[in-house]
Amino acid sequence: MEKIRICFATNNQHKLEEVRAILPQDIELLSLKDIGCLEELPENQQTIEGNALEKAAFVYQKFGIDCFADDTGLEVDSLSGAPGVDTAHYAGPERDAQKNMAHLLRNLEGAGNRTACFRTVFCLFWQGEAYSFEGRVDGKIAMEESGTGGFGYDPVFIPDGYTSTFADMGAEEKNRFSHRAEACRKLAGFLSKTG
Repeated sequence: MEKIRICFATNNQHKLEEVRAILPQDIELLSLKDIGCLEELPENQQTIEGNALEKAAFVYQKFGIDCFADDTGLEVDSLSGAPGVDTAHYAGPERDAQKNMAHLLRNLEGAGNRTACFRTVFCLFWQGEAYSFEGRVDGKIAMEESGTGGFGYDPVFIPDGYTSTFADMGAEEKNRFSHRAEACRKLAGFLSKTG
């Protein structure tokens, strides 16, 4: 059977590794670098879904390759859903995970309610049609950072049913149920039916 070649519209190595570990072996996953896309992708929308769609559409229209893009948001209930669509640059435009976490923990000082969720949306452009797949994990924000694994806000996010953060878990354990893993499994299911 011929391999499905598809571009994941990212150059984030952590994301590429996570997704490669979940997708079936008959899918050849290409990065932006692999297809010669070296520019910053647009993210001008007001929703996670909108950003994923905008990035995927940009790559599909410019390079003519089946592709998908993701956007992830951390939504904290006592902060009215923030950082949300601004998750990657919550503390400023430079996308600094350490500063973002510090900013989040400062904003939650004294907060009784620390419930939150991670949402990931994958938008796929497949043979000219757009499809969306969402994953979600509910949990809470820890009082302080813990763990060295993962990336982004993983050291401060404790998923429901666990006492440790995403960063305390190994990649294999996290990939069993993370928001990105759930969205990715939905995407993989679609591709295995249509590919």
